[in-house]
Amino acid sequence: MTAKTTAAAPETASRLEHYPITFFATTMGLGGFTLALRAATTPFGLAPWIWQAALALTTAVLVMVTLGYLAKAILYPNAVRAEWKHPVRLAFFPTASISVLILATAALPLFPVAARWLWGVGTVMQAVLALAVITGWISSRAFQQAHLNPAWFIPAVGNVIVPLAGAQMGYLEISYLFFSAGLIFWLILLTLVFNRLVFHDPMPTRLQPTLVIMIAPPAVASVAWLRMTGQMDAFSHILMSLGFVFGVLVAVQLPRILRLPFALSFWALSFPLAALAIASLQHAEVTETTGYLWVGGALVIGLTVLIAGLFGRTMLGMMRGEICQPE
Repeated sequence: MTAKTTAAAPETASRLEHYPITFFATTMGLGGFTLALRAATTPFGLAPWIWQAALALTTAVLVMVTLGYLAKAILYPNAVRAEWKHPVRLAFFPTASISVLILATAALPLFPVAARWLWGVGTVMQAVLALAVITGWISSRAFQQAHLNPAWFIPAVGNVIVPLAGAQMGYLEISYLFFSAGLIFWLILLTLVFNRLVFHDPMPTRLQPTLVIMIAPPAVASVAWLRMTGQMDAFSHILMSLGFVFGVLVAVQLPRILRLPFALSFWALSFPLAALAIASLQHAEVTETTGYLWVGGALVIGLTVLIAGLFGRTMLGMMRGEICQPE
């Protein structure tokens, strides 16, 4: 008994030391799933408890992931510094603030006071992390083309998520500020990422699923623009259509991506799909277009299957000890 306990302790400590910041991608995906279910509730007659149960699951997972990473930060601060200095993992730090912002958006109809506080905390976190990441990119640190990948869109995505709840709560000026920052950096990074994808070596296997992130910025921006302006104008149409353009480009790559060995980066598939589903359902609601309604419904079904698969595979990987290992 003592020998087994002694052996287990170093193993647990080692896993905590290698607890990755990419774990917050799971809460992003679950939060996006919650918002997609909420958007599908009225048009498809779903019971409200379905999205509310998803909200409870998202909250529980976010609390566990946050506590896990805080424990790592306290016990292994050098490991956190190493992740911050990592040229690829650096871009994943805003997934923490994004998760809080998504939770605030999802909780707003049920818990408006708590959602307002969550949104405030998430917005401050997003401002600090996005600024710190971008500063890291343009500082004296040396980055190579091989380090560039679609995960670099994550800070931009976080900025355009701020208006989702912010506009509804009346914080229009702050919403426009973050939206503008997110949009301009998305356009800049889009050029850089495509240059890297076309003219340089293929991305490593673990980063291939991040290709799906290309869908998220225009899809989320479409939803945010409607929340800020209150109307579905030409610009919102363009943004949503761009989401579908990138969706088609990514769909061609999916068969190859799904054959790759599982890694936490596979959760990158979930939130962009949720964002596109929400944009479609929103478009259908405002324009009363049946086609977009059924497209959105199909995306929600596909997202449900994807989330179930990712959740199950993640739990299996944790039980097998495949996750929280040094790379």
